[in-house]
Amino acid sequence: MNAALEPAQPRWRGPGDWLHALDGRLLAPAEGTMRWLPAPLREFVWFGLKEARACLFAGLFFVAVFAMPRAGVFGLPRYDALLLWALAVQAWMLWSKLESFDEFRAICLFHVVGFVLEAYKTRIGMWSYPDFAYSKLLGVPLFSGFMYAAVGSYIIQAWRLLEVRIRHHPPYWMAAGAALLIYANFFTHHVIGDYRWYITALVLGLYARATVVFRPLDRDRRMPLLLAFVLIGFFLWLAENLSTFYAIWSYPNQMGAWSRVHLGKWSSWSLLVIMTFTIVAGLKHVKATIHVPDD
Repeated sequence: MNAALEPAQPRWRGPGDWLHALDGRLLAPAEGTMRWLPAPLREFVWFGLKEARACLFAGLFFVAVFAMPRAGVFGLPRYDALLLWALAVQAWMLWSKLESFDEFRAICLFHVVGFVLEAYKTRIGMWSYPDFAYSKLLGVPLFSGFMYAAVGSYIIQAWRLLEVRIRHHPPYWMAAGAALLIYANFFTHHVIGDYRWYITALVLGLYARATVVFRPLDRDRRMPLLLAFVLIGFFLWLAENLSTFYAIWSYPNQMGAWSRVHLGKWSSWSLLVIMTFTIVAGLKHVKATIHVPDD
């Protein structure tokens, strides 16, 4: 056969191509997928697969966080090695088109917002990063912003894979105002008092009617959006416990021996999720799936 007439071989670009194929399978499962399982269990397994895929960046980042020796690798301090790893993973996801450039810009915003908060909290002694690093700025290693970026990456990926739609979302200006109050309170409560519960009451009123519609497998499911915020906040609280256990950072009461992070941090993480969600909701392709009632 003439070589010119032979079909071109598909170009393999590595794990990115495999993940794109996986995404296609997750979004459009083949007929009869896992029919040997009872329907509720089949849907639960498929939901778990989508959630695991949505955690791609967060998973790769936190596996490195927990696996990295405290002494670092190849003479490079731990925090610096984590920064290089996070930058490499982020660059790979952008190059392989697992994230769009608009999504990348949103994730950069999460990084900046998180780093500013970390710098303030460490300056007033709320927690500290005890190890040496060349990439420390204002006492905070630059990799720390990626912990917040990981939350944003998860929400962006889950939105796409679970085909999320939001019903009865509050007007954007109200949601943005609540997000700004949440962020400001992380700083001002050390000066003028903690107004977290007043802000929580405001959020409850804003999102009381909001419902998230998502598709685990082949049918839509619904849940209150507020419940989604609380559940995500809980898993972030668990991740924080693991991070402090491995001494990535430490609270003052954990300097002598590790102890569980106070349960009240769960509410802080849930509020942070709301702030992150508001930033994600500003993406153009996400706005198309959000319904804001006229009344």
